[in-house]
Amino acid sequence: MSNKRLQLTLFVAPTDAVLIEQIRREFNPLQYQLISSHVTLCREDELTHLPILKQNLAQLKSREITIDFGEVIRFSEGKGVLIPAISSNESFQQLRVEILKGVIACPRLQEPHITLIHPRNATCTDAVFEEIKKYPLPHQITFQKISLIEQEMGAQWHILEEWSLI
Repeated sequence: MSNKRLQLTLFVAPTDAVLIEQIRREFNPLQYQLISSHVTLCREDELTHLPILKQNLAQLKSREITIDFGEVIRFSEGKGVLIPAISSNESFQQLRVEILKGVIACPRLQEPHITLIHPRNATCTDAVFEEIKKYPLPHQITFQKISLIEQEMGAQWHILEEWSLI
């Protein structure tokens, strides 16, 4: 079993991430240190044939991906907090299909979201959740690049390669 993890990620641009990162820094400092705010595009179990995936990424017809987000919600028995995507997110799902072409015939539907408190290393309380709900978080974010990232177990994630969507 490898001690490294890979994933394809859409990082939130710094201008859109100001309040998101403020919440993460205050209420989930460990996750804040491990990785910047993001939407996971493809998880490690989907990245089984990197040469094919990289070829698919290089052949993408460049286009930004815009995701509409709703109000914050709790998950994992109330321990975690995330900003869920709303609407069909057809462009996100189609991007996944294009990237995974030749590797996964019918990719699972993945619900895009931004995690504010990850239950693996922090716990949300009712008071914290009420505080987070007061933040005027962005309801629409445009992503302009895809990042292939890697983590050695428990360490900070690092960008290995990026592909522009503009």
